[in-house]
Amino acid sequence: MTTENTSMSVAVTGGRLGVHRREGTGPTLVFAHYWGGSARTWDAVLEQLPDERGTVRYDQRGWGAARQLPGPYHLDQLADDLLDLVAGLELDSFVLVGHSMGGKVCQLAAARRPSGLAGLVLLAPAPPQPPASVTADYCEFLAHAYDSAGSVRQALDHVLTASALTESAREAAVRDSLAADDPARRHWPQHGIALDITQLAGAIDVPVLVLAGEQDKVEPAAVLRHHLLPHIPHATLQVVPASGHLLPLEAPHAVAAALESFTTALHPPRHPTGETHDTHLR
Repeated sequence: MTTENTSMSVAVTGGRLGVHRREGTGPTLVFAHYWGGSARTWDAVLEQLPDERGTVRYDQRGWGAARQLPGPYHLDQLADDLLDLVAGLELDSFVLVGHSMGGKVCQLAAARRPSGLAGLVLLAPAPPQPPASVTADYCEFLAHAYDSAGSVRQALDHVLTASALTESAREAAVRDSLAADDPARRHWPQHGIALDITQLAGAIDVPVLVLAGEQDKVEPAAVLRHHLLPHIPHATLQVVPASGHLLPLEAPHAVAAALESFTTALHPPRHPTGETHDTHLR
């Protein structure tokens, strides 16, 4: 398998967003990373996909290569960026693939029903309805998870994963978690994770696949069954055995297999008048 791609940039509010694109046939997979991740979070997954599968990866606003983009860093802005990217690349058919925080971003983007959207895949996503465990104390605790390399390693080893990462993947995750503008890093735990988007999520009208890690401590399958599945039409849940929250790093083969099975089964996307349902939540 190959992960060769071309690098380009797309205009978004306040500047340009760097993009890594691999040309291919069929629906293009557009990946949105987790809080603490980057475009390279998906590298191992891409290595398992067929060469002909088109993919798009990018660092979200305020993170990594997009650190220079100004705020705000709220979820609606991140969804704007995602849809600006899709429009700028002129993708006729695509599947949004979001992990954790990126999953909530993709829910908001999909709820606007953009032309060409064929499906939605959510990996260990933050659900549209925050569970009772998302308290003010929890959010304050989470806000300090990436204060230092030591705290990131602690989170990786004791919260985020259920299986050991390779040393190179672990250290890359540490670097990614620290490579953020401070307001961007803090907005998710202080605001985004507790935001209730159930009313908007109900507008999603494409097939939805949800992948949950069997041993995920952050977004357990039970939470997704109660706080996501009732609010997103057409959503189905699959549990990935022996995995924690970082599915793209812990189980890239299983993720790639699920993505390819889901994508090849999709019908061609609808192409409405070109207008999106402009449902925003600031």
